[in-house]
Amino acid sequence: MPSPSPSGPPVLPISEHEDEIVAAVEANPVIVVIGETGSGKSTQLSQILHRRGYTRRGAIAVTQPRRVAAVSVSRRVAQELGVSIGEEVGYAIRFEDRTSEKTKIKYLTDGVLLRESLSNPELKQYSVIILDEAHERSLNTDILLGLMKRLIKHRASDLKVLITSATLDGLKVSNFFSGCPVLNIPGTIFPVEKFYSTDRPTNYIESSLRTAIDIHVKEAPGDVLIFMTGKDDIDKMVSKLEERIQNLEEGSCMDALVLPLHGSLPPEQQVRVFSPAPPNCRRFIVATNVAETSLTVDGVVFVVDCGYVKQRQYNPSTGMYSLDVVEISRVQADQRAGRAGRTRPGKCYRLYPSSIYQKEFLEATIPEIQRTSLAGSVLYLKSLNLPDIDILKFDFLDPPSRESLEDALRQLYLIDAIDESGQITDVGRLMAELPLDPSLSRTLIEANELGCLSQALTVAAVLSAEITLRQTRNKDMEGKRKRQELSDGSGWGDHVQLLQIFESWDQADYDPRWCSEHDLQVRGMKFSKDVRNQLSQIIQKIAKVQQICKQGEDGRVTLTTEN
Repeated sequence: MPSPSPSGPPVLPISEHEDEIVAAVEANPVIVVIGETGSGKSTQLSQILHRRGYTRRGAIAVTQPRRVAAVSVSRRVAQELGVSIGEEVGYAIRFEDRTSEKTKIKYLTDGVLLRESLSNPELKQYSVIILDEAHERSLNTDILLGLMKRLIKHRASDLKVLITSATLDGLKVSNFFSGCPVLNIPGTIFPVEKFYSTDRPTNYIESSLRTAIDIHVKEAPGDVLIFMTGKDDIDKMVSKLEERIQNLEEGSCMDALVLPLHGSLPPEQQVRVFSPAPPNCRRFIVATNVAETSLTVDGVVFVVDCGYVKQRQYNPSTGMYSLDVVEISRVQADQRAGRAGRTRPGKCYRLYPSSIYQKEFLEATIPEIQRTSLAGSVLYLKSLNLPDIDILKFDFLDPPSRESLEDALRQLYLIDAIDESGQITDVGRLMAELPLDPSLSRTLIEANELGCLSQALTVAAVLSAEITLRQTRNKDMEGKRKRQELSDGSGWGDHVQLLQIFESWDQADYDPRWCSEHDLQVRGMKFSKDVRNQLSQIIQKIAKVQQICKQGEDGRVTLTTEN
């Protein structure tokens, strides 16, 4: 095992329960660990099991529902063990793999672990699988819970599964896994004083802004964590907060540093959030709900909670998604407040009345599996070719509606992924090989038939990288104008315009300065280029398989590739 860094791993509450945890793991194939925020479960569990020899016969996989958490937590563990990321400790997220043959502790998104099980259903490379942050009830985690229940029967002698959470109903999960033990690990939580608004503000950004400035001017030192619903709100809040702070009378309060925190933030900016504040300086961290439980930011004493979250909702009757700003649950509100009590007594400013918290907020967040399209998940389960899995009877912790499952089957049938009897088709198997939404996978296959695979690869890559056509700097109208001059395809919709923008960047030899001049995010454009290369490699691999299959029939290969 690598020697720890000079400072060594921090002493966290979970460390005091090491012997109890190891004894439970040794005696049971599955255990549930309920660890309060700040208990150290995400960073220390894997290290405890590594120290106790569980990596001798396989790696430890730790799933995270969010990419940003998988990356940041793995970096933290690598730092504590004194190793470089990608060696003994690594991470894997969609379109990015920082692991090697030496990797013993691997942090990965739940979606990546699902994809790994396509090629290796028994997941033999792992001796321990930890499903972390299970309380978030992401779609992929819920599917993994069902698959782990099945897998334990096949690998009872050489696999350990741990389900960890801050707030999960431990008894419910224990019953799901035939009465497995539940360990409760307390966290170091100081008292948090909660302040409620008298009514709901008409503009939660402005209300959050006023509250943050009041804290800065009147309160003692301590960082402030402000919850917003998404990147757009965060960008507005960061800009307005910096402006207000600059306009404060010089010398009236300490210095301030305003930092965003969201899933699409570049790694070098994420690191700044986890570094201590400079002397005599208060940090304002403006974050999405990624900061509720997935990531812990030390030094936070004050929390500003707008009471909202951005949530994807799917309507199976229309087949359409909507991205809605909805009220948080009481569990989420309590998680947000708890962030103020990590290091000393704190304060939480709730921008809603206590009556709304008590009477309008749901007790817990609705699981994603009950509010999303299941087409991709059903295609994945079909592609496993496991005879004992019946899609309509699959063992879910909270089953989705029959309407949602039937909608998924109907969608897959319409794009030729399954046949009339519900069996996966050859086209469906090709689609399952691609780490994309089924409709995008089908688009690439159809584009190949029509001779425009190259263009379709570009569009799929840019959509996967979540490139937007909005300007990133409000005052830079020149960049916006230049970008509009790039193409004449705006009348054909965003997809054609995105294609033309990427092709113009290609003609500019992928120069980062070109992106800046046209007000496009350099990191996002580079990521789309990497994604396109990876998708092209996957397509080429599939083409080779197809060639082997087709040669025995008519000598022709229908799937070709373009760079």
